[in-house]
Amino acid sequence: MTETSLLKYLQDNPFLLAPMAGITDCAFRSFMREMGCGAVITELVSANGLHYESTRTGQLMKFEESQRPVGIQLFGENIGHLAEAAKLTESLGVDFVDLNFGCPVPKVVNKGAGSGVLRDLNHLSRILAAVKKAVSIPVTIKIRTGWDEKNRNSAEVVRIASEEGITWVTIHGRTRSAGYSGKADWEYISDVKRMSSLPVIGNGDLTSASTAVARLQSSRCDAVMIGRGCLKNPWIFREAASLFRGESQPIDRDFGLIFQNLCAHLESHFPERIVLLQLKKLAGWFSAGYPDSSRFRRELFSSKEKVELKDRIGLYFDSVKELVQADTGEEAFLMGGHG
Repeated sequence: MTETSLLKYLQDNPFLLAPMAGITDCAFRSFMREMGCGAVITELVSANGLHYESTRTGQLMKFEESQRPVGIQLFGENIGHLAEAAKLTESLGVDFVDLNFGCPVPKVVNKGAGSGVLRDLNHLSRILAAVKKAVSIPVTIKIRTGWDEKNRNSAEVVRIASEEGITWVTIHGRTRSAGYSGKADWEYISDVKRMSSLPVIGNGDLTSASTAVARLQSSRCDAVMIGRGCLKNPWIFREAASLFRGESQPIDRDFGLIFQNLCAHLESHFPERIVLLQLKKLAGWFSAGYPDSSRFRRELFSSKEKVELKDRIGLYFDSVKELVQADTGEEAFLMGGHG
């Protein structure tokens, strides 16, 4: 995919699925594309793991044609390994390469990868130059606002990215030091966007369709990236797109169909043990904000058989389908590093 066509797609659907470790696997990305999200990106893929031919790392790069436009997100500190991984990514037929400079996890940062790169912008510049030289497909990056409050340097990162030919920059509105605490700083994102010559995608705390649309419009970002919002509301992309277009058509919240489609995607990729685990996790997340959800989550994880699990899911969501889902954007189990 060319840069022009990728950016055109961004205009057509400015509500993207955020890459989330342990969540945005191939099955979930296909499910979310059906649910109306824009471009999708894999969970973190280690350039070092690819260099040393890790089988598990390679499996993270799997994608389906229905997911296009799809990007593979790479992380690492070794410039040669990142360029090599980008070449491999292009050879797989992916639409773009996304470089992660935002992950705050200590085991990533302590090696100088993820948001650790934000402390050395000369190194970041060298990475971008090497990766751009290695591939002909678009290269995008995802960052945080900076290392800490005293060192917020997104504007400088965007300037470097522009000089190196990067297609867009996604900014998560927290510093590395903040982790996932506090509020994403959308005013700061707006300021960076105003100074930027590149497309900017905003990310952070987009837990409802109305919030996603409001942030898109007020920040004047080119798009927004939704993470944990879709873990609570799988219809969030459809609702955001409808609201953005000024449509009033209500969304049919058919949980039965949701779990039927989700299960089909999971079963096409995973053994039953993983299917059951993913169904438990996702049903638990989708229940947030509905009555008695804590009890429901406990019951979910005590279920041993697929039939028992599906019955519990069906009974619970039938009982809440006519109810309004309460705002639980800051509930602890939804805050664990999911956009």
